[in-house]
Amino acid sequence: MAWPSIFQRGTLLSQFSHHHVVVFLLTFFSYSLLHASRKTFSNVKVSISKQWTPSAFNTSIELPVEIWSSNHLFPNAEEATLFLGTLDTIFLFSYAVGLFISGIIGDRLNLRWVLSFGMCSSALVVFVFGTLTEWLHFYNKGLYCSLWIVNGLLQSTGWPCVVAVMGSWFGKAGRGVVFGLWSACASVGNILGACLASSVLQYGYEYAFLVTAAVQFAGGIIIFFGLLVSPEEIGLPGIEAEENFEEDSHRPLISGAENEDEAEPNYSIQEDKTITQVKAISFYQACCLPGVIAYSLAYACLKLVNYSFFFWLPFYLSNNFGWKEAEADRLSIWYDVGGIIGGTLQGFISDVLQKRAPVLALSLLLAIGSLVGYSRSPNDKSINALLMAVTGFFIGGPSNMISSAISADLGRQELIQGSSEALATVTGIVDGTGSIGAAVGQYLVSLIQDSLGWMWVFYFFILMKK
Repeated sequence: MAWPSIFQRGTLLSQFSHHHVVVFLLTFFSYSLLHASRKTFSNVKVSISKQWTPSAFNTSIELPVEIWSSNHLFPNAEEATLFLGTLDTIFLFSYAVGLFISGIIGDRLNLRWVLSFGMCSSALVVFVFGTLTEWLHFYNKGLYCSLWIVNGLLQSTGWPCVVAVMGSWFGKAGRGVVFGLWSACASVGNILGACLASSVLQYGYEYAFLVTAAVQFAGGIIIFFGLLVSPEEIGLPGIEAEENFEEDSHRPLISGAENEDEAEPNYSIQEDKTITQVKAISFYQACCLPGVIAYSLAYACLKLVNYSFFFWLPFYLSNNFGWKEAEADRLSIWYDVGGIIGGTLQGFISDVLQKRAPVLALSLLLAIGSLVGYSRSPNDKSINALLMAVTGFFIGGPSNMISSAISADLGRQELIQGSSEALATVTGIVDGTGSIGAAVGQYLVSLIQDSLGWMWVFYFFILMKK
């Protein structure tokens, strides 16, 4: 029984062309750039907080208080930290709403156009938010909130589009390991953002925003001219046709002209029927698909924890251990390294077992122990990095699986005949629900940390994992 499965996977892999490689790389790095610009904000929170509360750092008696504090937003660092958490929440709420909308739009418009527009427009907003306002010395809470709402909506075009494109090029066989490796794009983006921010942070936090925005804008231009949305664009058979052919090739052959005449019309009728059914499904129909709501709610709790590390880890390292902001940025990379390894390895195991739920359940159970261990990390960078990588393995890994491979499975199940026109909508629902949970979590993290301390934040994370 094992030989047909191995043969089928070997046949599928042999059909991969350079187009598959290009699509893999373009979608990978397009979302990496989106995440890099998000990561910049978390990497420079300490610098932003200092800029927004200059009166707290006024050590010169020569400067009048009125001049020194003329552009301050907050009287103390605690209120600035709370506002930073509010911005994270605003971003994630608008991002969540945008995901529900972007998934529907992505199934009805050209995915390349939607993705390219989102990348370029988001880059411009990030530039205005972090660079232009600092160059003009214009600080306004209402403006910051408005820009971050728009940025969340624009950034939401990324994930549903790239998952839908990947789902159109890569079939179910080996999807766990392929998507597990590909879903490292978010972690690679975090690493890229941390490296870019730390390399120019000495010149001012505005240059961190400038560099990541410029790179993201250039990436959007490349996507517009270089990305192939589906194999059909260049005359190759689609994934649905390959999977249907693969199933038909293992059916008993019928001999005789009479039987062949009877079989051919039936095949044509079925083929025509399939073509007419390939259309975008409604939002309600996508929600009613088996597993969509269950995985969406689970992802809400998981993304809350994962994004709390994403938004607050450099800030936590700098404030809790007193490490320099640039050092904290570089050290936070190890969480993403653990997530990359976890997503790839757990995806491979789920392919071997042909089941994803048991792998997720075991990883989340072990994540509780990793959170307990990391919350008690000593003031040692090597030990902290190791515990951080282990935590990323058991939290970032399952998060990557749900948002990529499992979303593709849900959007291509037999009930909707694997229609790619459902994939972006389903992905938007799963990731959008997760982002709502993450949005609520970011504000709670800032409140819990301000009132009870970081240890209670980790207790909150453990509760979410249960």
